[in-house]
Amino acid sequence: MSRALGRIAELRAPSAVLERAIDLFVRAYDIDLSEAEIPVGGFRSFDAFFTRRLRDGARPIDPDTGTLVSPADGRIEDLGDIDPAGTLLVKGKRYEVGDLLGEPESVERYRGGKFFIVYLSPRDYHRVHAPVAGKVDRARYVGGSLWPVNRIGLTYVPNLFARNERVAVVQRHPDLGDVVTVMVGATSVGRISLAFDHEVWTNRGQAPGVRRYGDDGPPLDKGEELGTFHLGSTAIVFVPPSRAMRFAVSAGAMVRVGEAVLRSVEAA
Repeated sequence: MSRALGRIAELRAPSAVLERAIDLFVRAYDIDLSEAEIPVGGFRSFDAFFTRRLRDGARPIDPDTGTLVSPADGRIEDLGDIDPAGTLLVKGKRYEVGDLLGEPESVERYRGGKFFIVYLSPRDYHRVHAPVAGKVDRARYVGGSLWPVNRIGLTYVPNLFARNERVAVVQRHPDLGDVVTVMVGATSVGRISLAFDHEVWTNRGQAPGVRRYGDDGPPLDKGEELGTFHLGSTAIVFVPPSRAMRFAVSAGAMVRVGEAVLRSVEAA
């Protein structure tokens, strides 16, 4: 069903029908289109509307070099510490970092670090941005299901985030080390795509696997576009314990791209 909905969203409907559908969606979810880049002639598909870009300056990026920012607009679903066993607690349920990243060997790197989760609702801007500045070292596509990632899914689907399809992007930050942004698929997500590598996408026949960039990895500034959810989902960020950091927001808070979520203790 999710894959079919993704294909439908990409179809080009007659302009009058498409405009009506977009207008109904905008009103139903109270979407602010004044901050969006609207192409000449309007959006050509529902997917183009849903993955709309924002006008320059619509999301100021926190300039403090000691901060790690939200990669997406949405609600902080949960946040906290990664325990010495390399696990984290999300809504009372325990997850293993290695399972979420699709890299069991990475557990050691994140013991004692931090994590936070941003849930994107249908009304939110659906492009994902880099939480830190740094070269992309690798991107791993992990196959899986497409369960809903709302409160119902979190409550009733065991190990939800580790079961759903996802793409984990690892950036090498000079001080923090390997900061990971995991884009988690969900029901109705037709595709997850990456801005810096068009060879990585989901639901288009590509086999799960990892692409390693090494020294040739694309350098991304903090707040630069990382990828896109084609319909809604969730982003999870993992930070190693290489620097003492505190959270600048609380669970349940609404955040926007570029707002500080973690702040180094030295910069506090």
